[in-house]
Parts: sequence; C-alpha cells; structure tokens
Amino acid sequence: MAGKIPREFIDQLLQRTDIVDVVNSRVPLKRAGKDYQACCPFHDEKTPSFTVSRDKQFYHCFGCGAHGSAVSFFMEYERLSFPEAVEELARLQGIEVPRELSDQSPARDLRPLFDVLTQADAFFRLQLRRHPSASKAVEYLKGRGLSGEIAAEYGIGYAPPGWDNLLRELGPRFGAPLLTQAGLITEAEAGKSYDRFRDRIIFPIRDARGRVVAFGGRVLGDDKPKYLNSPETPVFHKGRQLYGLYEMIKTLRRPEQLLVVEGYMDVVALAQQGIRYAVATLGTATTAEHLEQVFRLTAEVAFCFDGDRAGREAGWKALKVALPLMSQGRGARFLFLPEGEDPDSLVRKEGADAFERRVREAEPLSDYLLKQLAAEADMGSLDGRARFAEAARGYIEQLPDGLFKQMMWRRLAERSGAPIEDLAPATAPVRSFRRPLLKESTRQYKGATPVRQAITLLLKEPRLALLEDLPPGWREVEAPGIALLRELAAVIAQEPSIDTGRLLEHWRGEEAFRHLATLSGVQPEIPVEGYEAEFRDCLKRLQRESWRQEFTRLTARVGHELSLTEQERVKTLTKLMAEKG
Repeated sequence: MAGKIPREFIDQLLQRTDIVDVVNSRVPLKRAGKDYQACCPFHDEKTPSFTVSRDKQFYHCFGCGAHGSAVSFFMEYERLSFPEAVEELARLQGIEVPRELSDQSPARDLRPLFDVLTQADAFFRLQLRRHPSASKAVEYLKGRGLSGEIAAEYGIGYAPPGWDNLLRELGPRFGAPLLTQAGLITEAEAGKSYDRFRDRIIFPIRDARGRVVAFGGRVLGDDKPKYLNSPETPVFHKGRQLYGLYEMIKTLRRPEQLLVVEGYMDVVALAQQGIRYAVATLGTATTAEHLEQVFRLTAEVAFCFDGDRAGREAGWKALKVALPLMSQGRGARFLFLPEGEDPDSLVRKEGADAFERRVREAEPLSDYLLKQLAAEADMGSLDGRARFAEAARGYIEQLPDGLFKQMMWRRLAERSGAPIEDLAPATAPVRSFRRPLLKESTRQYKGATPVRQAITLLLKEPRLALLEDLPPGWREVEAPGIALLRELAAVIAQEPSIDTGRLLEHWRGEEAFRHLATLSGVQPEIPVEGYEAEFRDCLKRLQRESWRQEFTRLTARVGHELSLTEQERVKTLTKLMAEKG
C-alpha cells in the first residue's frame, strides 16, 4: 500500500488549483456576480442553487447542502476515494503525488503495474480480432447474443492457446518479475514462467477511474476452472472491486439503483439488453467494501442470485453484510431466479422488460429477513415464536439507529406477538438522513454555541481571525470545541491568505474534519457584511464566560485565603462582569 500523501503537498496542490475550472469541466457554470452558478449535479432541480466561489475555493448547494473543496467535488462527483481525488487533481496540474515513507507503509510507485496491465489489455483485444484461434471465441460471444459494440465497450479480448504468448510479447519490455506481480504470468514447479490466461475469453476488470487492474477469463473448452480471475495484487483486491462499475458510471451518472449479480457474462448480457445498472462481484461473496462503493453511487441495491441452494446461501451472506450499512435512507432487495437460470440466460429468454419487472418486485430486506427466520421456526407455537423473536433480535440490533430500525422492531412485534418494549432496547431519536436544507441549516447556526458559531464564521471568512482588537480573553474559556477554534485561528494566522477550501482540507483524515465539514455547510442568517460584527460578538460572549469561570474558581476556594494578587483579580472580574457581563 502506498504511503500517506503529505498534507503540505495537498495544500500546495489546492493553491495551484482553481475550483471554478475543476467544477466547470464537469458542470457548466454561469457567472453570478463574483461567484458562479449551475443547477446542482447532486440533486434534481430546475432553478440553479449550486454556487462556486473562486475567492473561497469552495462550492455550496443551497438546495441539498452539498459543499466542499475541489477535492470534495471530485470525490462526490467522480465517486473517487480521497487519494484518488488528489491524484486526479495532481494529474490535471501535471505533477506527481509524493508519498510519505514509513516502516509500516513503504511508498510504492504503481505506475509500472498499471502500464503493464494496460498493454496486456491491448494485447488481448488485438488477439480477439487477429489470432487464428479467436474465431471460436467470437462465435461463443455471438452465441450469447453480444454485439461487437458491447464487446468493444467492455473491452472483451482473447488469450490464445499456448504457454507464453503474453510473456513473449511483454516480457522483453517489462520483465517477468513485473508480469508476475501484475498476476499475468505464473511459475511452474520447475521454475519456468508461463501465461496465467490461455485459450480463454478475457474480461478486463477496471477500477472506478477506468484503469485496468486485473482480468477475468472464461474457458472455451473443458478446462478447469471455468472462470479464472487475476490473483490479488497491489492494485487489485477482489473484496473491493466490482466488475462493470466503470462502464456503469460512464453510462449512468446517477443510477436509481444498482443490481449486484455474480458473473461477467451476466453484466455484459444485461447491458446488451439495455439494463446498464448491473455490476458483479469477482468470485467472492459480497463484502462491506463492495456495498460502501455501491451506496456512494445510489441509495438502492438489488442482489440477484441463482435460485439453487448455493444462491440462497450467498443471498443470506449478503444480507448479513448489508445489515450494519442500512442507514441514511438506504434500501436493499433480494431477487432469486428460477432454478437453472442466471441473469444472462433469463434476460435473453424473457426480455429486458420482464427481467426488470422481477427486479422491481424483488423482496425488500425486511421481508426477506423475517420470512427466512420464520421458515426455520414453528410459528404456530409459543416456543417457536419466542425462538423466532430471539433470532430476529440479533439481526435487527445490527441495524444502525434510525427510522428503519424502529419500524423493524414494530414488524417483529407484530409477527411474534411480543410487546415491542420487551424486544427493542431504548433507541436514540431518529435523525434525518437528508442533507440539511437551507432553513434547517440556518437553525443549526441560530441554536449553536458561540464556539460553533465562531468556527462556522471562520470557515466562511477565514480573514476574520486576522481582525485587530479582537477580545483577548476568549482563548482561556473552557468550552466544547474551544481547542479546535484556537487551532483554526492559529492556522489562519500562520497563513493569512488561506481560503475556505484549503482551511477545511487542513484537517482531512482527522476526527475534527467531520465536524468542520458539517459546519462548513451551515448558513448564518446574516449578510456577509455582518460576519465581522457577529464574529466579534461570539468572542465577546466567550470572553465573558471566561471571566465568569475564573471568578467562580477563585471565589470557590472555601477555607483558603486569596493572595493580594488574587483578591485584586476578583475585584477586576467583578467590575468587568458588571460593566460588560
């Protein structure tokens, strides 16, 4: 794994980046005064409420609350991780991303691996068009109903028969060790290297950025295994990767749902029929990392499995993985196909409309969970219902707190006949999963403490920390968040020209970032011209509270005489609080 990206580099990168150019390359902007506007790319709207500020290097949507720096925009719009977003910004600037070295996480340049995988991809594609043995692969693909256009879009290729075709093609340029590291060749017991993929149809596996990270191969003869994946490499981890994700993103920027299937051909066959929202796991059970990727793209996922025993077992495993992730309005459904059918065969047999009807009618997670558990209990007896309720409790408790969990407790009470108070532990109040709308965001500011209000104002206008004659005593107050407010002011003092985007990114990766990111989206219900007076008032309130705390500490020392200095301080505090308190 590559080392950590230095914070100093991120700050320098953001100084060289203009967020207006970044956003405008994806979402056409129009000038609106000194800022820029567009219809928000993160929710549907007809009137523009999405604003980008060149001065602050920050974007904000007054409709859905989306906000952040250029890094945040790439993360949300392009569905990239933080390191990937930084790498993309660096690529646009034509600079390399450095990595910090450590004993636990040595830096590694992954470019050679991506280079050799790209060349291997080109080799396999060429063989499908030109190799004499490729005709059987072409006939197989045609027999499965695939057009040349779909095969080209998914980059389907062919690994010809023979032990070392790829090795002879790429070995002189890249060397056997790199080919081995990329999972393209392997070694026999005698120490001789040979191609991993031979006489197979090849499916390139791409990451969310479109880079080839691995391959999957389907055998054309009777060799085993029928499907073969690349091994784990520094750029490929089966538990994280989803086949077809990149192609789906290119076609559907905001999919209403994702359909998770089990094979390459299922994804490609569904795409051939116009169903473009399918992705596949790669010879492994669905993982939490898979689902986190899915839920970054959409709030709704449908799992599709074969109807046999193995498919049912895979479905139950997927349910157990999904339970802790069912928060913020997310939904999951389960579709089990007739025995002997898979998505590829069924969609060709009954057509896209009928198949999509099956997807729409798939069982919701709530129904699937309770139905499966009820099937294992004698629901006609008191003992059976008690065992059912006890089993279901263990699963429902894994759900995140919220409305869905509370509704599941009620469903369980109805099915088991047990009082809900005997089943459900005390739960926290239900929180809204929606981004804060403007009115809600304004209330967040109005009801906040002076510390939170001051932090919010600094995130909006960092220059406020540089004002002269600010109340000096606010730093000594004891209050939640005061350390973060002091640190914010210190960072701004060290770099007076810092903008909102860079200020926020200064805390990326730390616990405080989550709080700052939230506050950066809060909107004070005052004009920008009033920020300075509001900020001074916040610090004055903190200063007065600091006086009160100091006065309480001094006067609470019962049985201890105060020194002359302390007595004078008490008099001073009394006077200050009387005059300004």
